[in-house]
Amino acid sequence: MAGSGSWPHLDALPADPGQTAAQVEQRYSELVSEVRGAVSIPLAVKLSHFFTAIPNLARQLDVAGANGLVFFNRFYQPDFDIEALEVVPNLVLSNSNELLLRLHWVGIVYGQVKADLAVTGGVHTAGDVLKSMMAGARTAMMTSALLRNGLGHVRVVLDDMMRWMEEHEYDSIRQMQGCMSHRSSANPAAFERGNYMKVLSSYVLR
Repeated sequence: MAGSGSWPHLDALPADPGQTAAQVEQRYSELVSEVRGAVSIPLAVKLSHFFTAIPNLARQLDVAGANGLVFFNRFYQPDFDIEALEVVPNLVLSNSNELLLRLHWVGIVYGQVKADLAVTGGVHTAGDVLKSMMAGARTAMMTSALLRNGLGHVRVVLDDMMRWMEEHEYDSIRQMQGCMSHRSSANPAAFERGNYMKVLSSYVLR
């Protein structure tokens, strides 16, 4: 677990083939429980999307005392310098396409845990923030967008959000929260399959 303040994240990638997924998740739950017992401030845990049963892990961490769950940590992948035979850093800023994975899992976990949910990675526009809220997030974090556009971009996003909400007659963020989540679907199984088929049929040959 690494991080600063009350926002630690789980970033140790298991490399031991003898270590099972259940053992990894149990270790993380125990670690969160220990931190929860040592501090009184709100505790949020930043997750990786590599887990095999994300809703179950979310519930374990919720029970362990996490007040918030952040979807998902962006692992920075180092590159190879084949001339120097060295591993070199390779920082690539996010884009809005990365948001889709976050929306999917926040939408599934929403309503199944007491912890607040947050989205990080791929949040660049007012639309990205609104989508995050509709999936069920309480917080949408943007870093790459601010590095690319400057701090003034926050005002642009807020103004665009207010404009959209007025045009669509939303009085508050809470009014839309979770409206596009898995829980809000009348038939979740059909909803999942329908989305899959829509994605396949949306591809157009050029």
